[in-house]
Amino acid sequence: MGADLTLAYDGRTVVHGADLVLRAGEVTALVGPNGSGKSTLLRALARLHAPRSGSVALHAHAGTHPDGSAPEALAEPTDALALHPKEFARRVTLLTQSRPTPGGVSVRDVVTYGRHPYRGRFGGGDVDGPVVVERAMARTGVADMADRPVDELSGGELQRVWLATCLAQDTGVVLLDEPTTYLDLRYQVEVLDLVRDLADDHGVAVGVVLHDLDQAAAVADRVVLLHHGVVRADGPPAEAFTADLLSDVYGLRVDVNVDDAGHVRTRPVGRHTTRRRAEASVPV
Repeated sequence: MGADLTLAYDGRTVVHGADLVLRAGEVTALVGPNGSGKSTLLRALARLHAPRSGSVALHAHAGTHPDGSAPEALAEPTDALALHPKEFARRVTLLTQSRPTPGGVSVRDVVTYGRHPYRGRFGGGDVDGPVVVERAMARTGVADMADRPVDELSGGELQRVWLATCLAQDTGVVLLDEPTTYLDLRYQVEVLDLVRDLADDHGVAVGVVLHDLDQAAAVADRVVLLHHGVVRADGPPAEAFTADLLSDVYGLRVDVNVDDAGHVRTRPVGRHTTRRRAEASVPV
């Protein structure tokens, strides 16, 4: 999707010549330390950060059908930067880290915002909208709060509402910037399950920024590891997550274990981690 992208803020380069391909039916996780360029790269794919150089092209399909089935793929790549905003929004959606909380509107109203790209000039023409909105709320577990004002929700509840809004946009590419933020353990797992469902059941190309390496390894087909704006690894978690590379990127010892089934577990080792291990081995 992004080819040889160089991205900058105020003349300072923060991403250096990154290539990132998001494939239909796959989850790609972007990981790396704070300031490594993950969110900036995701925003560039969503046309919210203009590249200094490089290109963004769309090869993915245009979104799922109202019945939930996957549509046909588009044969020819499209220059994403040249698309009309509404056409682009029918094909790519982004869940950002921070969004203003609207006052005086219900959960259903907010989720319905996701249907804006499908409406005509005077708000009509979106025949499939109500069905898609209800399905998005059901998938994210917010249907029972559909009539509640969003400014009365907890941070975790609001995060799920914004995720439902992204699903209601019904695109073939979904970009998620730390979607598990503010969520307790149960909803973190449910959101990551939903991410897998989008790829496996609906053929969506998903790009997701995650900080938790084990979550990334569990949910992603591929992980892209960034460090100082440079892609250091791009591949299946069991191949990309090596102890030497992660230790170098994060600046502390990171142990990696891959079991016989290919499941990856990482373990950062700090001073107190080592001490607890030593104390546990001392007989009483």
